[in-house]
Amino acid sequence: MVKKMDEAFLDQTVRQMIKKRNNFGAVLCVEQGDDAFSWAGAAGNMEADDQYFIASVTKLYVTAVALKLRAENLLQLEDCIANYLSKDIVRGIHVLDGVDYSHDITIKHLISNTSGIPDYFACKQSDGKTVASQLFQGNDEEWPLEKTLDLIKGNKPKFKPGQKGKVNYSDTNYQLLGRIMENVTGLSMTEIFQTFIFDKLNLSKTYVYEDVNDTKPVPLYYKSNAVHVPLYMSSIAPEGGIVSTAKDTMTFLKAFFNGYFFPTEQLEELKQWNRIYFPGQFYYGIGLEKLWVPRILSPSNPIKEILGFWGQSGAFAFYNPERDVYFTGTVNQSSGFGHSAAFNAMIKIIRACA
Repeated sequence: MVKKMDEAFLDQTVRQMIKKRNNFGAVLCVEQGDDAFSWAGAAGNMEADDQYFIASVTKLYVTAVALKLRAENLLQLEDCIANYLSKDIVRGIHVLDGVDYSHDITIKHLISNTSGIPDYFACKQSDGKTVASQLFQGNDEEWPLEKTLDLIKGNKPKFKPGQKGKVNYSDTNYQLLGRIMENVTGLSMTEIFQTFIFDKLNLSKTYVYEDVNDTKPVPLYYKSNAVHVPLYMSSIAPEGGIVSTAKDTMTFLKAFFNGYFFPTEQLEELKQWNRIYFPGQFYYGIGLEKLWVPRILSPSNPIKEILGFWGQSGAFAFYNPERDVYFTGTVNQSSGFGHSAAFNAMIKIIRACA
């Protein structure tokens, strides 16, 4: 059990997270499901209560909101997105080999990344450079939905919507989900998150990044460089715009898996897995991720599922039902190469729980 661990073990674990090249700071929060144990620590240039960009961990908050809206009969996952979006948005959003599938796309396709719609973040612009590479070089600019659609409509979709066995991680899907949520509620995404989640859970240090002069979040790193992209971060609320702390994220994570937002039985519905190989190797379900864990890491006492979400920023929020232990935090490194440090820390602690 986690409660048997001493702080020296956990201190050493979080310090190990910054030994990987370009991981300058890390935060780790670990809690037992029954609240018998709670620990938070940090290493390097971060403190345990620092606010940081949770990036795509935001998408788990979107899942919570989507299921709440479904319970209120404001939307259904099987509904076509054309029911909720303007004709200008839907028109030509998915034309593959001369066939227009735009009106076949459902909300479920978006939230499960099975729409086939390209990820604008990985798309090349007119100069031949991807959006991601430009941002990581510090070329800051906003990416609202309309601009995103102008770019992706000129790119070939990856596959037919819902094509069996196909999945493609796409931030574009979540921008579209955000607009759908705004349309059905009459609220902005900032107001939606605040009303449905932040206020309900009293998350006093969690908010949607909107003010480009806001310097509360710790600086984000890409490899060895601090990257300052406030215009971008203020424009991507539904796909990655939340700022939080490890403790606040822990409060949300435990609420997510313990029936606060939707009946716990609905978790099984979310486990419709497709394996993603880029970025990283993991499984994607209905607004939920599962880590790929080789059996060799714990052959005699299987780890089984580790469920939650990664963020491009190195943020993480995961739950291991087998040991009933939760993890939140960040390595604050957006290159994608720092995530393994967080993965190794979680595996180390889970194995110690056996």
